[in-house]
Amino acid sequence: MPARTILQYPHPLLKLPCSPVELIDQEVRDLLVDLVETMRQGPGSVGVAAPQIGVSLRLCVVDVSMSKLGKESNHGLLHLINPEIVEARGAATMREGCMSIPAYTGDVERPTRITLRYSDGGGNPRELAVEGFEAVAIQHEIDHLNGILFLDRITSVKTGLFRRKNYR
Repeated sequence: MPARTILQYPHPLLKLPCSPVELIDQEVRDLLVDLVETMRQGPGSVGVAAPQIGVSLRLCVVDVSMSKLGKESNHGLLHLINPEIVEARGAATMREGCMSIPAYTGDVERPTRITLRYSDGGGNPRELAVEGFEAVAIQHEIDHLNGILFLDRITSVKTGLFRRKNYR
């Protein structure tokens, strides 16, 4: 499956909450493959959510294993269908970027440890405890499913938003 085009802010679909996935069929599994391909072709990308490729469904993929921030602690490639955070603890501010907002990065405060419930690509219910950079990446992607962008969460418009020098 090919990588898909990433919608750019201010595309209106990026600000809408997504519908739950009701049935995990071949169409959904194909969409997960497209999301992985799109993530892998994005410069430095560690996740992509369905609304970023124009599909308003609650599914995303995350893989921080190739990132220097996620190499030491990760669960590999995650297919997250209807993910929900059931517990969140800790707090830290990290710089975030997004393929849908390629010209900027921003400082965002998020919990550092989360417990997540979701279905995997096979439709199996899962619960997973995640921490550090991987927790931040998952929260970023779940925000996309709720119509929230990192711009909505930056710590300060004056001091927490930065123009990206290059994006490759």
